[in-house]
Amino acid sequence: MENKILALEEKVVDMLRLVFDPEIPVNIYDLGLIYEIDVDDQGTVKIKMTLTAPNCPAADFIIEDVRFKVESIDEVKSVEVDLVFEPEWDKEMMSEEAKLELGFL
Repeated sequence: MENKILALEEKVVDMLRLVFDPEIPVNIYDLGLIYEIDVDDQGTVKIKMTLTAPNCPAADFIIEDVRFKVESIDEVKSVEVDLVFEPEWDKEMMSEEAKLELGFL
């Protein structure tokens, strides 16, 4: 059962890597905007995420894109996206690849 949950979590991460803030050429996962992914054996996925800024004009678009893409995974029955701002996001949360892409390295 645990292998099944881990495999689903990996699929969720793969889908999150397809979600982009329209103003930033790096996916939200590598930007460090995903704080937590919780997958249960019933196919419920709970995602705790943030944005680069609380007043991000693309917030609704990004959250709906997360929900849409994760719901497209066959094993997923429901998706909850919880938008949080604690801890506050900063560029140190980005992957090395994202920092390189954005010129921070």
